[in-house]
This record gives sequence, structure tokens and C-alpha cells, in this order.
Amino acid sequence: QVQLVESGGGLVQAGGSLRLSCAASERSFRPLTMGWFRQAPGKEREFVVAVSWGGGRTSYADSVKGRFTISRGSAKNTVYLQMNSLKPEDTAVYYCAADKSAIVAHLGHQYEYWGQGTQVTVSS
Repeated sequence: QVQLVESGGGLVQAGGSLRLSCAASERSFRPLTMGWFRQAPGKEREFVVAVSWGGGRTSYADSVKGRFTISRGSAKNTVYLQMNSLKPEDTAVYYCAADKSAIVAHLGHQYEYWGQGTQVTVSS
């Protein structure tokens, strides 16, 4: 079973930046869509951003537009999330997700593969 491994989380002050990475455990894994979700304490998991195979199609949650940027690695089994101008409300566990479907989906159940999550904490 393919595993997704996230890294890059941590503690940062408001206004700061972090870059999250996600890599698949198998080099041959080539999901058509990859994305990020997040879950804050006491809240439901929410969609953050997703990207198509070639990176030409992206979809961002309104709350992160203009601050976060998603990109895919050249090997296509990695995805990155550059997070700038971080706010305390961005504090959450961030999960990488991937699917073999070409649909740049917003719903969690549309993704088959998930990482274990990485904690992002933004202090005020």
C-alpha cells in the first residue's frame, strides 16, 4: 500500500512562512491529483488546496488564496505547499492527499491516499 509522508510542519509566528512537503513511498506511484487538507482542534477536516498532474489546474480554499501556493515535484509523486503570511487560524494538522482521478476535488472522500499529518502551529 502506498504511503504519503508529510514533512515541514512546525511552530512559526504570525506573518511567517512554512513549506510543507509530501512524498509517496513508492517512486512508481503517479497520482493524477494531489492536495492538502487540514484539521484544527475541535473542528472538521477542511479542504485547503489541490493540484492536477501537470500543475495546470489548481483549486484553493478562499481562506488561503493569495497566501498559499501548491506545486508538484518533477517526479509527480511529490507535492509542496508554500504557506506565507501565516495566521493563528491556520493552526492545524495538515494532511497530504492523493488520488488516481483527474478530478481536482474538494471533498475528502474523493481521495484514496492519505498521509499521517504534520502539525502547523502559528503563534500570535
